Amino acid sequence: MRNGARALGMQSTKKELMAQVAWLYFVGNNTQQEIAQRLNISRPTINRMISLATESGMVQVRINHPIRECMDLASKIQQRFGLSMCEVAPLEAPDETAGQRRIAVLGSAMMERYLADPSLRVMAVGFGRTLKAVVDEITEPRAPQLSIISLAGSVARDGSFNSYDVGLRLADKTSGKAFLQPMPIIANTADERDQWLDNRLTPLIKDLYSQAEVAFVGIGEVQVNCALVQNGFLSPEEAKALAEQGAVGEILGWAMDRQGAPINEGWSERVTSLPLPRLAERPI
Repeated sequence: MRNGARALGMQSTKKELMAQVAWLYFVGNNTQQEIAQRLNISRPTINRMISLATESGMVQVRINHPIRECMDLASKIQQRFGLSMCEVAPLEAPDETAGQRRIAVLGSAMMERYLADPSLRVMAVGFGRTLKAVVDEITEPRAPQLSIISLAGSVARDGSFNSYDVGLRLADKTSGKAFLQPMPIIANTADERDQWLDNRLTPLIKDLYSQAEVAFVGIGEVQVNCALVQNGFLSPEEAKALAEQGAVGEILGWAMDRQGAPINEGWSERVTSLPLPRLAERPI
């Protein structure tokens, strides 16, 4: 019994020491070297105690911050829609500008991973405020070998250039080449769409499109005052008519309903953007 009691006492002492080490490390913010010097224990032993404290459940980490909810939500979204990856930006207050900046930080990190690859030759990009914020957030990695193609037209109805087309901005930052589509995103009629697409640049853009290794696009809503209307690509009346057909969102001007099905009747034959099914052949 005496030996057994001594063994229990030693185990208790080890647990108390492990708890002390864990407290000094996780709560006291001491380094492993500082703890080793303070308790006169070797640093490898301190390292093992910290690992044991975590593995045994003695230490339980809880993050009381919106980022925890974002990570949980991202995991659910990824599983629900079969995404290869998903990140959700935290937003502590309903502030559109702050939200856009936080998305831009996440997006720029992803974009920089691709830009850092010297073998990357073709990148496809959409347009919009958020995507512009992403490009503005990245550093300026040199990628002179890079061809950047804009997936949608850049000309508004009044003939002005879309200030949220990011192809030129990205080319300027990377020293790459930008390939824009000099046409509206949505033509007035199907015949007009065919006329816009009947130019010598279209085959070149399509060829580059087939070579694109990654695409960065935004998703817009469809309502009377949506981004397509604000940027002059669509009239409020057309946006209202689209919404009445069940459209809730759009990618590159291609409208879709709540289930993700395309709105075709009277609409798809007017969109000049490169088709979405081929876009889905690469990371987006």
